[in-house]
Amino acid sequence: MTQEPLVLFEHRAPGLRRRELQAFARALRDEVALGRPFCCLITTDAQLQRMNRDFLGKDYPTDVLSFPASESDQDRSTGADPGAGFLGDIAISWHRAAAQAAAHAHDTPTELRILLLHGLLHLLGYDHETDRGRMRRAESRWRAHFQLPASLIERARR
Repeated sequence: MTQEPLVLFEHRAPGLRRRELQAFARALRDEVALGRPFCCLITTDAQLQRMNRDFLGKDYPTDVLSFPASESDQDRSTGADPGAGFLGDIAISWHRAAAQAAAHAHDTPTELRILLLHGLLHLLGYDHETDRGRMRRAESRWRAHFQLPASLIERARR
């Protein structure tokens, strides 16, 4: 099992329970990603807007971005299993998470977990814009497993 930090906190966010989010990220790595590591940066709206603009050409802030590792990065296994290579990176805006949590009547740590699950599914190759509901079904299944409220895809459909 990998020892590197799964979640990096760029800024101190009020009410953020770092250990709980790290534990959730480990559960995602072990159960959803089947042991494959990934990294998540918790940052600000301004940083997500810069990343969205620089990497995707979209000049506005967003809640979560996923950056799958290249095939050569994925081949660099952190353990004995050659299929256990690095999945990629996720970036989450805690500003956006706090606002969305308030809008959906749950706390910010819960919203961060929803966003982390959503980002990880993208790293695993799911794409809710093109996969005819495959990601929505997977997200719904994992959301129920981890006892999370409505997923991003479900909320967008309302």
